[in-house]
Amino acid sequence: MTEPTVRASDGALEQTWRQLVETARRTAAEGLVVGTSGNVSARVGPLVLVTPSGVQYDRLTERDLTAVDLDGRQVIGELRPTSELPLHLAVHRSRDGLAVVHTHAAHATAVSALVTEVPPVHYMTADLGGPVRVAPYAVYGSGELARNMLTALRGREACLLGNHGTVAVGATLEQAYDRTAQLEWMCRVWLLAASVPGLAPRLLTHDQLTETAARLRSYGQPG
Repeated sequence: MTEPTVRASDGALEQTWRQLVETARRTAAEGLVVGTSGNVSARVGPLVLVTPSGVQYDRLTERDLTAVDLDGRQVIGELRPTSELPLHLAVHRSRDGLAVVHTHAAHATAVSALVTEVPPVHYMTADLGGPVRVAPYAVYGSGELARNMLTALRGREACLLGNHGTVAVGATLEQAYDRTAQLEWMCRVWLLAASVPGLAPRLLTHDQLTETAARLRSYGQPG
């Protein structure tokens, strides 16, 4: 196995791998994936760390660190990278310093089979860049799916994959996970509101979401 031309520090790789495994385990513990479905990645310098294919997250150890370069060549590890590697690489090639979380969350997947855009029923839609688009269905692990996803992610921090699941990106693994959980919750809210006979959910306007987006920029603690 070849070594990358530019190598991130071993300490950074080990720390990020621990965070990546913790994030993957969290998606399973909180019901966002079933079995070995879903996958997680994070970029460290010129490398992309990814969960391996078909391995239960609770079995992963520090020795299982799996990394590829931006061309998809495996440079660290013996376990085969996730089958959704084209999807993760498409994001990491187009944006800097990102983490990616992909799940098969139940409510979000249900919504992806119903609409082409998640209706803006809650103001946290603004935190994802606006109404979340649904990428047209394509077979998993394909270049077509990766291309459809990139189109749906334009100007957004998350999208749905039609009849498949979710993709969320962030500056950190924690942020990408939080956006994943938020998206699943919003999809559940819309499904609940839309299920009441004779009533239709009120949706937020573009101006209302823009106002929220401005407020969110100063939300939380300084720094």
